[in-house]
Amino acid sequence: FFFSNTLWLIMALRTAVARVASRSLPRALPQCTFSQDIQRRGMATEKQIYNQMMSTKNIQKITASMKMVSAAKLKGDENRLKLAKPFNAWTSEICGEPKELEDAMFEELPAKTLIVPFTSDGGLCGGVNSFITRGIKRMTDILKDNGKEYGIVVIGDKGRAQLRRALGEQIIRTCTQVASPGTFALASALSSEIAAAGAADYDAVVIVYNSYVNPAVYKQMYKVITPFTGEGEDEPMMEYEFEPDTKSENLADMYEYLLTSQVYHSFLDAAAAEQSSRMAAMENATQNAGEMIESLTLRYNRARQARITTELIEIISGASAIEG
Repeated sequence: FFFSNTLWLIMALRTAVARVASRSLPRALPQCTFSQDIQRRGMATEKQIYNQMMSTKNIQKITASMKMVSAAKLKGDENRLKLAKPFNAWTSEICGEPKELEDAMFEELPAKTLIVPFTSDGGLCGGVNSFITRGIKRMTDILKDNGKEYGIVVIGDKGRAQLRRALGEQIIRTCTQVASPGTFALASALSSEIAAAGAADYDAVVIVYNSYVNPAVYKQMYKVITPFTGEGEDEPMMEYEFEPDTKSENLADMYEYLLTSQVYHSFLDAAAAEQSSRMAAMENATQNAGEMIESLTLRYNRARQARITTELIEIISGASAIEG
């Protein structure tokens, strides 16, 4: 009986308010009250929070999927890198072991150096490209202070975009949209681009890349590749005899193969580091999206509760006014 009586009072209150508003307000004005306007604004805010929450959930699904894709690609890159390491082991006897880029002073670099940084074409992969470009800028500053000349051949679109403003005049050539996974044929094409940029005119080629350690760690390394040139006591491989071509022709061919082998190993190493960094970045993005969804859900529930409470207060106040 109490519920039916209260419902009748609410209906009577709404009818009375509508009649008074229709008589007192001009017909050109919208027939609404201040409380209804507040309620509409509250409904809009609540709807906006809900839409933002749904958008964040969709982003969370995308980042989780990208993490799974990167994990699958990383497994393939790890297998290819594992096979490439023994294939490239012979180059250490000639060029030496790769060196860490961080805190290096580059005293061993000759007077004229061609720098080849390996970066990615896509983003959303953490700091793999920023670490390389930062190291390149530091390397060029040291070479410039020591009065040494240098040129740059950039592999990857992100490296070109980040180095173009600071070192645009020194960039000789760029190679973008490099297909992955890497093959030795692809490495041969990249080494041909390096040769076409005038590698023979430089005293050394320096390859800068990210070296994969494990799914959570990668380091920035560089390799120094010098051509087989020299006379007298500095003549390379004096203890060997070359047939049927001349020694200079054989050494030129060996240098091209050495450069291609180093490019092949560096490309695979950088690809594995890129996928590991992207997997970690997408995992962090998924966690951040989850935290944002929790915060938006709390805000949405508070806004919804406030709207319901306001409506109840208005109904109770109207019913009390009619009864009084």
